[in-house]
Amino acid sequence: MITALTDIQNELKRSGVKGRYTDPFNLHMTLAYIGEYGDTDKVIDVLEETDFEPFEITLKETGAFRDLIHCRCEENEELNHYVKLLRHRLAENDIPFDSKPFIPHITLVRRADFTPDALHETAHVSMFANRVSLMHSAQSKNGMVYTELACVYASDEDKNEEIWE
Repeated sequence: MITALTDIQNELKRSGVKGRYTDPFNLHMTLAYIGEYGDTDKVIDVLEETDFEPFEITLKETGAFRDLIHCRCEENEELNHYVKLLRHRLAENDIPFDSKPFIPHITLVRRADFTPDALHETAHVSMFANRVSLMHSAQSKNGMVYTELACVYASDEDKNEEIWE
């Protein structure tokens, strides 16, 4: 998936798109943006209590929200169900989050300078998501830096498989 996304970024560069490209190590899909919240342990508890089955994520096309270019993902019932459940549990625990509608996407370029013809269908590359991470984001002089604070696996089997990969 990372290779496919960086290939798309390279294609955008070749098409003349300027902007702040997301570092391959920072490519991610935000399920619920929490922002500044002081009780990390409470958020981790909610993640651990919100069960999920591994679900497939499939790339669909590049698109834009104003000056942000992203790779849109195909609609996915399991992903949408998990996000709805997670956001419900966050709200139940009085953890504030951005309540904008969930649109499954991965940000490729921020502050993009581009023409609409640079956006196109992508190869329908898929992967199974078997874990969810709580990330901390911080602005640096080189752009956003994301640090994983905790992750929750769909099952112990998924956790053990990843350790050996």
